[in-house]
This record gives sequence, C-alpha cells and structure tokens, in this order.
Amino acid sequence: MRLTHVRLLVADYPTCFRFYRDVMGFPVAWGDENGPYADFRAGEAMLALYDRRLMAEAVGTDDRPLTANAMDRCALIFAVESVDGDFDALRSRGVVFETDPQDRPAWGIRTAHFRDPDGNLLEIYTELSP
Repeated sequence: MRLTHVRLLVADYPTCFRFYRDVMGFPVAWGDENGPYADFRAGEAMLALYDRRLMAEAVGTDDRPLTANAMDRCALIFAVESVDGDFDALRSRGVVFETDPQDRPAWGIRTAHFRDPDGNLLEIYTELSP
C-alpha cells in the first residue's frame, strides 16, 4: 500500500482550484477550473481537490452539514527553500498569513501558516541549521 494523493474536500471548488494553480503555482496534472475534481503536481506528491458535496454523496453522508465549527482536521505541509522569501512572494499574491515566519526550535524548523480559500491550513517550512 502506498499513499498517492492528499485530497481536499472543498466547498468552493473554482476558487480553490485557482488558488492552488495561480497562487501556489502547482502544475495541473488533471482537471480544470470547472471541476469537480483536479490533481496538482506538488513535488513528489499529488494534491487533489474534490467538491465536498459530491464526496458526501459518494460516502452517504450528504444528510450532514457541510460546515461546522471545529479545530483543524488536516494541514498541508510544504518544504520551501526560504520561508521568508516564500512568505513575501505569497503575501504579494494576496495570501493572508495566520502566523509570521518564526523559528520553532522544538520542531527543528522555521514556519509560517496560512489558509487556502476553503479554510484548509497550510504550512511552509525550512529546516533550521543545526
């Protein structure tokens, strides 16, 4: 068994598609802005988007609310060359950050956090020098 994709189940598919293509800069491997599904090449992994309502229908949970106040249930973690450089580049493309770049010695990395248009938590990081 091997992991092939991380799939985000999103409420606003077109906006999230444009975010991952245009802001994050991931090449589209399959699908388009019209949805309801797309794959993006994100380094060695694939990042997939799928319309949350359709996944709920497929697994028989479409009678439940599509939104709820809860703690984050997933985070996408991206290694970058420079947290500060990517922070500036993403901010210039309209990304609003939850946290500014900061060293996290206990984790051994420097991080910054932000959200995609659907509220999914994203982290960019660089390893701290030993």
